[in-house]
Amino acid sequence: QVQLVESGGGLVQAGGSLRLSCAASGSIFNINTMGWYRQAPGKQRELVATITSGGRTNYADSVKGRFSISRGNAKNTVYLQLSSLKLEDTAVYYCHALLQRMIQFRAEDYWGQGTQVTVSS
Repeated sequence: QVQLVESGGGLVQAGGSLRLSCAASGSIFNINTMGWYRQAPGKQRELVATITSGGRTNYADSVKGRFSISRGNAKNTVYLQLSSLKLEDTAVYYCHALLQRMIQFRAEDYWGQGTQVTVSS
């Protein structure tokens, strides 16, 4: 089985910072892409940022210049540094990985359980 476990969410004032972490564990052959998505109440889940195994990053326009995604040395971890937080950043943040469990398997999507980020005024 594969698990993605997030940590680092919490309550922060507007303008503040947080760092989210996500670690993938289990039977994993290769991780293609890892990333973060978020879902605010009453809204659809949306992409925040992604990073490929080669280090290529992609950000939603709403977070460019404020958030930074990176992968750990072990390549099975991904981090999201959230800075200059705004009220509208309040959401549940989900870790995502596109990975192969074994060489003969196709890449599949895996999700973490989500971590709440609440930005207060």
